[in-house]
Formats: sequence, structure tokens, C-alpha cells
Amino acid sequence: MTTQMRKEVHMTGQDLMNMVQLRPKDVGKYALVPGPKERADAVVKKLKNPVKNFSFMEYTMYTGRYEGIPLTTINGGRFAADTAITTEILCNAQVKAMIRVGSCGALREDVRVGDLVVAATALKGEGVTQYYVNKDFVPTADAELTQDLLEAAQKAVKSPLALGRRVHTGCCWTTDAILKETRENVEKAVAQGAVAVDMVTAVFLTICQSYKIPAAVIMAVSDNVITGEMGFLNPGYYMAEASIVDIALSLIKQLELERVER
Repeated sequence: MTTQMRKEVHMTGQDLMNMVQLRPKDVGKYALVPGPKERADAVVKKLKNPVKNFSFMEYTMYTGRYEGIPLTTINGGRFAADTAITTEILCNAQVKAMIRVGSCGALREDVRVGDLVVAATALKGEGVTQYYVNKDFVPTADAELTQDLLEAAQKAVKSPLALGRRVHTGCCWTTDAILKETRENVEKAVAQGAVAVDMVTAVFLTICQSYKIPAAVIMAVSDNVITGEMGFLNPGYYMAEASIVDIALSLIKQLELERVER
């Protein structure tokens, strides 16, 4: 017996948005998209009058105002598959621009735990993007937003409080298989220009590009895959994690100020 679907796709991003009863007017102009809920909670604490848009499975979205600017945040997922779900919701809700505030592993010896990485492009090493784009597609951050984010990060690390933190930019390798970051796979990613590795960026950028929504990525370095250094007990990593939220918020404030002045 042949089974035929009765509709073109089982579920769309619009269906997801309807499921959580979210409307475009409910979200902010900008969205900050961290992975874990704890980082999203740190953003919420900086918002004035935050309102919970929804709580669905493990994801919770809030919208409030930062310095008078409508802003949305959601714990966007730690992995490629759940990142696709939350990014689809944000895109269908018509957020105007998004910044991922995440974490990554370093793929160069000179990129230290506690440093920052601004991703310009990504390598597709997960299982989601193949359903959106062809194998030659390069997930790419919005050039203007990324340059502004890079400049904001470089300005932030000049502070004595940054404790020598540095900013790097380049390509991020996104993989599903964290336990298969073998010498062979890492060397292949490095040969293709990757300076960092995570489990989110390629999917986030690909979906934002497909909806033509400007997106940028800034990450705190949690470990170094090349040297084997682990930073999850390193205070420098947690300070960097807090700093990327502040950097993203300062950029949003700057962008709105420039818009008003124009």
C-alpha cells in the first residue's frame, strides 16, 4: 500500500509559531539568542518589564525593553536540531535582526579559554542544513551587522576588566558529533579555515539567510580542542560568557542611536 502525505510538509515554521500562539507584534525588533536557559535568564534580568511570550518543551521566550528598545530573547537550543526549531519560530515572527550569544571550542592554539569569537561563516558538519540548502552553500553572517559586532567586541576587550581577553573572527565548524572531534575531523575543519567549533552556528545562520533576516554570532571560548584545555572551571570563561551579552546589548543600543540620528 502506498502512503501519501495529505499536505506538502508535515509542519512549517508558521505552524510552530501558531502552536505557541505567537504573533509578529509580540516580539521585539531584535532578538538575542543564547543556547542554555541560564544565559537567556541573564538577558531577561537586563530587560524592563519582560513578558513571557511562551514556554514550549524546553524553550522559553521573553520580550521586554532594553534602554527603551523592544528586545526578545529565547534559549535557542544547544544543538543543531533544536536550534532549527527556535530559529524558525523567530524568523516567522518577523524579528528584524538576531544575534547569537553562544560558546565554542577553539581550533587554534592562540585562541584561549575566555577569548571571544565573532563568526563570519560556518562549516556545515551537522545533519540539519542539508534539508535547507545544497552542499555548496556557505552559511554566512550578515556582513554589516557582523562588522558592527566585531567593533563592539574589540572596544569591550580594551577595558582593564577584560583581563587580556582577545577577539578573533573567522569560520566556525558546526558539528553534531561532539565525541567525534577526532584528530582527522578537526584537521579537516581547520584546513577549511575553521577557527572554532560549536553545535549551532551553521544552522542558525542558514535559516536566517533563508528568511533574509540579518544575523550575527559572538561566542565565548569554553575550551581549546587543539591543546586539550577545558575551561568550564575557569572563571575567565564565565566572565567572557557574561561579556558577550553586554556586548550584544551595547551594539543594539548603538544601532538604534545611529538610526535616530540619521
